[in-house]
Amino acid sequence: MTDITILDGGMGRELERLGAPFKQPEWSALALMEAPETVKAVHQSFINSGSQVITTNSYSLVPFHIGERVFKKRIRELTRLSGELARQAADEAKHNVEVAASVAPLFGSYRADLYQAERVEEIATPIIEELNPFGDLWLLETQSLIDEASRVIELIRKIDQQHKPIWVSFTLEDAEPTSEPLLRSGETVVEAVKAMQALKVQAILFNCSQPEIIGEAISLTKQTLAQLSADNIHIGAYANAFPPTPKDATANDGLDELRKDLTPPAYLEWVKKWRSQGASLIGGCCGIGPEHIQAIKDDLT
Repeated sequence: MTDITILDGGMGRELERLGAPFKQPEWSALALMEAPETVKAVHQSFINSGSQVITTNSYSLVPFHIGERVFKKRIRELTRLSGELARQAADEAKHNVEVAASVAPLFGSYRADLYQAERVEEIATPIIEELNPFGDLWLLETQSLIDEASRVIELIRKIDQQHKPIWVSFTLEDAEPTSEPLLRSGETVVEAVKAMQALKVQAILFNCSQPEIIGEAISLTKQTLAQLSADNIHIGAYANAFPPTPKDATANDGLDELRKDLTPPAYLEWVKKWRSQGASLIGGCCGIGPEHIQAIKDDLT
């Protein structure tokens, strides 16, 4: 891995920009159902902007978004399609591109209060099984609590006999100031880092949070990993462009307004700060588009 690996940005807003069908509750899953060519086009736009890792459009393929009935009937078909589209885009790229198989929060983004430990295996297993042939690595995204991430990691290791790298990305409490960086469950970043180190993940990231609070989490992660003699674990960040989200809200529960101050040059300044604090995996989440990724690439070349 080079000094910095450039990830992609947010899928949903780009789908909407391209005119793909896009509404709640299905969110980005609707494009898989009705206009899969737009999903591949978004992957290609990020690749053309410099992304070295693209993420499967499997984030919304959970009952929370597509409903229990559709999940039971179509989860394998839709998940496989999300993997195929990402794999095609990566294989057709002019530079080396890896595919991150995305496993989303199974019970809704930011909603640790909706977590059902007894359903993790039921929901996650078909997603992991169908993504397994297409990904170069696993990316657990927007994780709000440690237990869910830990259980999904255990399932991946049962299913994936190739033992591909596992990256885990946590979302941080950003609705109000906290004395130290916290997951949206209220658990501390230090607790999360220690748990992930014990599970021997290859990377710990922070996403779908405001850029202002990610830096402290990166510094604390680097410090904690050093204390654990685990400097081989990479650190990453990909922020969203949302204003502060209340504790009782759910990410993507509507087409939230985006901050106008996070232009590509402004976002690049945050990226530079994260790099100086120890992050080597850099990209964007909701509202961060190809133009932001292009600015990051241009700064590195």
